[in-house]
Amino acid sequence: MDFVTDFTPWVDDLLGGVWITVLVTVLGAAGALVISFVFGLLAQAKGRLPRFVARTFIEFFRGTSLLVQLWWLFFVLPAFGWTLEPLAVGVTAFALNFGAYGAEVVRGAINAVPRAQWEATVACNMTAYQRMRLVILPQAVVGMIPPFNNLLIQLLKSTPLVYTVTLIDVTAVTQDFRAAEGHEAYIFGLALLVYLALAYLLTLGTRALERRAKAAVGQHEPARRRWWSPARPTRGVTG
Repeated sequence: MDFVTDFTPWVDDLLGGVWITVLVTVLGAAGALVISFVFGLLAQAKGRLPRFVARTFIEFFRGTSLLVQLWWLFFVLPAFGWTLEPLAVGVTAFALNFGAYGAEVVRGAINAVPRAQWEATVACNMTAYQRMRLVILPQAVVGMIPPFNNLLIQLLKSTPLVYTVTLIDVTAVTQDFRAAEGHEAYIFGLALLVYLALAYLLTLGTRALERRAKAAVGQHEPARRRWWSPARPTRGVTG
């Protein structure tokens, strides 16, 4: 049978699956970003209790399976009187899991800010809030964006797990199509292209954010010479 003919009735299903994939990725990433900063900053606090809370959260959600976290929210919470919609389950699990990894990114980026910058804020008699908001975080954010991009791509590639809590994403649609029509090479090839396109768009977005973050702290990337641009002539060395 012809793949195009067989697949045409499934186009709307695939688009619906793409929408679920994008929705879980975007909402999960937004939640993870908030959690990353909250627990990343708590991990930097002076008090032992905030640091203990942050470390406990980070180690728990990094050290347990994302799939089990999804199942716990979907199957176990209702026994305690809490019932979440499948989309809420997916977004919450992804936010908590990747937020734990992101918290380590935030903590590491803050620690990477040169010590001289910290000392300068003390010399300027800045409060802890002013120090973090005006000097430390703007520089740390530049270092956070590349690892955050990696986490974002990993989050996108983990979204097929939501099929286990009844959400129909891209992978679920391709599996259903394969079971009904076959064409394994074509349908899974199409799935690869969908995920590749989504990952590329996310990468373009984070690169744009990185350029803006660098510009905000006075770090400007050198202009890149395109492969089609003629090379600049070099001056000869005269004796």
